[in-house]
Amino acid sequence: MVLSKTASQSDVSVHSTFASRYVRDSLPRFKMPENSIPKEAAFQIINDELMLDGNPRLNLASFVTTWMEPECNKLIMDSINKNYVDMDEYPVTTELQNRCVNMIAHLFNAPLGDGEAAIGVGTVGSSEAIMLAGLAFKRKWQNKMKAQGKPYDKPNIVTGANVQVCWEKFARYFEVELKEVKLRDGYYVMDPEKAVEMVDENTICVAAILGSTLNGEFEDVKLLNDLLMEKNKKTGWDTPIHVDAASGGFIAPFLYPELEWDFRLPLVKSINVSGHKYGLVYAGIGWVIWRSKVDLPEELIFHINYLGADQPTFTLNFSKGSSQVIAQYYQLIRLGFESKSMQGYTNVMENCQENAMVLKRGLEKTGRFNIVSKDNGVPLVAFSLKDNTRHNEFEISDMLRRFGWIVPAYTMPPDAQHVTVLRVVIREDFSRTLAERLVIDIEKVLHELDTLPARVTAKLTGGEIEKHEPAVIKKKAVEVQMEITAAWRKLVADKKQVGIC
Repeated sequence: MVLSKTASQSDVSVHSTFASRYVRDSLPRFKMPENSIPKEAAFQIINDELMLDGNPRLNLASFVTTWMEPECNKLIMDSINKNYVDMDEYPVTTELQNRCVNMIAHLFNAPLGDGEAAIGVGTVGSSEAIMLAGLAFKRKWQNKMKAQGKPYDKPNIVTGANVQVCWEKFARYFEVELKEVKLRDGYYVMDPEKAVEMVDENTICVAAILGSTLNGEFEDVKLLNDLLMEKNKKTGWDTPIHVDAASGGFIAPFLYPELEWDFRLPLVKSINVSGHKYGLVYAGIGWVIWRSKVDLPEELIFHINYLGADQPTFTLNFSKGSSQVIAQYYQLIRLGFESKSMQGYTNVMENCQENAMVLKRGLEKTGRFNIVSKDNGVPLVAFSLKDNTRHNEFEISDMLRRFGWIVPAYTMPPDAQHVTVLRVVIREDFSRTLAERLVIDIEKVLHELDTLPARVTAKLTGGEIEKHEPAVIKKKAVEVQMEITAAWRKLVADKKQVGIC
């Protein structure tokens, strides 16, 4: 005889989530539920929904680390309940952060004496690091202008139009005018000569990018430094440089050690870098390093004692996890500069660069793409179609998702917004095998696109209008691309319904 028991709604556990009532009920989306559900059901239902996310390892849009060693994963989980701000309670964690700051400062050739501690801080990413560096520049400039009896209410910062959005956030949030050097065809980074021309007495700094988000290219910080020194000498100003090395800061020292971009240049006063990019740590860690104490105004540093002892703090937020700081220290001492066992940072970056070249050569062999990225820089490949009259880069990006690949397509900033590119970021966990597989899948997409009707670009832009139709107002390139993508997706969806593709 089989005995059975019907689970009541008050049961705190379930033997089978899929046999329970919890899979029949919609999950709350706006209000917290009145009743609890068993932990097994909560886990299973949430885990199942997360399956619809993309695979992080195949997310080639992101610079952020998606793989770490199991030993480091264990360190992360063991410290996930530590609040970094409790420095008195977790003094060893604080010490590990200070060690990271010193190591990174030396990596960037900070002019430190023997035993001298570096000036810097860990952040939740390069966005916070840039905010802190920008605030330091703004306060120093304000103090200087006040001392000279001059107006200090209209600060500006000079960047290229290729900067990451965090620079626009800094300018808007902290009321600093953003003066952008426009891009041009074939030159997708800030032109140092044009940047220096835009500098005036109210410029708090010029921001150079070591590894453009758009195509991975390093801006010429050395030329910018030399031109700016000449202008400072003529004008009597002392306009400094900040280097946004979010992507390139953990690449240049290992692949291009002779390249002068860091504190070897006298006008470089601060540098930010993302530990969660090529620092090889999961998302949530960045660093900002100052050249010396005089470059970080003391009045920006707060001192608190209500957590047990005097603690200096210069951050935008307060509480944050300790895991990523510990993980960064693990990577720095685990990998080292380079290793005879072929496991150092140098070896990792060389592998990334070589695999980027494998992908580049594979794309070139198709004969269908122009390579927009440079061989020297962040290991990525940015490319565009030679002929996009029938099909465009957005369609390729969309169709690659069918194979699991997440490859972004985007238009360049002004004045190169008519250029559309695809970009593949090569991270530590992207092997040569995956690079070759991606080329094969891109070739499949190209072949399938060749068999499909041309997209409706001409109709959207007014190129195929009947004589009796009214004239079509010319749309912006971005608007056209968005409409093209929407129309293409509808076309593909319609064809799927009738079994054509």
